[in-house]
Amino acid sequence: MDSNRYHKIALRQFCGKHGYTLSDDELINKIYGRTNKEWIANLFGKELSPIELKNFGEEKESMFREIYKNDIVALAGLEKFLKRLKTENLPIAIGTSAPRSNVDFVLQKTGLGPYFSVILDESHVSKGKPNPEIYLKVAGALHIAPDHCVVFEDSLSGIEAAQKANCRVVGIATTHSLGELSHTDFACADFEGLDPASLFAEVFKVRT
Repeated sequence: MDSNRYHKIALRQFCGKHGYTLSDDELINKIYGRTNKEWIANLFGKELSPIELKNFGEEKESMFREIYKNDIVALAGLEKFLKRLKTENLPIAIGTSAPRSNVDFVLQKTGLGPYFSVILDESHVSKGKPNPEIYLKVAGALHIAPDHCVVFEDSLSGIEAAQKANCRVVGIATTHSLGELSHTDFACADFEGLDPASLFAEVFKVRT
């Protein structure tokens, strides 16, 4: 999803409500791609109980879902791309720093849930991106070696996590420009016109 601007609005509302102001650079470097329990503790600058972290996280995500609910749409070409992968019997997974409530919200609104055989969210990891834990666990759940996996990512911390896991990485330019994603194996604006066979041939050729 191209949901970054909606997350930004929700984050700023949440931070403002609790007396904090974050610049765009701080959002990129301290929040995007990370789990709620990590960035919320950093924002408040003190240790919070698990219940406090959960409640603050859900407060922010409820703001996000309310803002986004009438505008949510899959990226251009995504469903066609997923259908092609399914036709080729390729396993498809979600590995995200978001809570399951957001995952369910997105999948219910877009109808894309049936395409994914594995879904891992923030509850499945102890360390968020840029730590590679989420992608190593997704690869394990798929029973596929990480260096045989292709990760589609829009955040810099997520790209770093995928690269640390030794996955191939396709950068999606929703949060950052194509130029800022030049260190990925392939970068594109969305899924429009992407042919899976050609794309995978390209990304696996890059490092050989």
